[in-house]
Amino acid sequence: MSSSNETGPTGPAAPATSTDDAILDAAAHLVVHLGVQRTQLAEIARRAGVSRPTVYRRWPDVRAVIGALLTREIRRTQEQVVLAGEDREAFVDAVVEVAVRLRDDPVIGALLHSETIVEYVVERLGTSQLGLLDAIGAAVVQGQQHGSIRAGEPSEMAAMVLLIAQSTVQSHRMVAQLLPEQAWRRELARALNGYLAP
Repeated sequence: MSSSNETGPTGPAAPATSTDDAILDAAAHLVVHLGVQRTQLAEIARRAGVSRPTVYRRWPDVRAVIGALLTREIRRTQEQVVLAGEDREAFVDAVVEVAVRLRDDPVIGALLHSETIVEYVVERLGTSQLGLLDAIGAAVVQGQQHGSIRAGEPSEMAAMVLLIAQSTVQSHRMVAQLLPEQAWRRELARALNGYLAP
């Protein structure tokens, strides 16, 4: 599995590669340090070093900026984790690793624990979730061809894998004392292996 040297919005990071990234980097910093509710479009623009019309040309409001930020952060995390093989165990390891990284990411954490973001996680499938479903579905097909993942409709199985992992990430704080780090990883892997095994 590959890893990133970028430390993100709470520490030094690589310079933004585009105006879009500069805006989203500014939003990430504000979300982490002020919270989603207190993040305003004017402050995002000021921190990004751009005008408000520049932001408005890309996104109509703060909610849309936050949605784009969530999509970017999940995609970046997903891209950092590479399948180590074609079998079920490699797939489950990758899902657990993505879940751990999302769980521990300060931006994702701030977003997932905000009422503002409920729509993007609970009420509808967002762009980031659709991307995850595509990747999970492709890995399920690969595991089925390998013979280590049971038969079934890949899109349906991908949806259930996403639900299992997403709910585990969202609820980890609630059970942190009952499931310390290694137990959390082990039990998530066991749940996924049990669901996917032939």
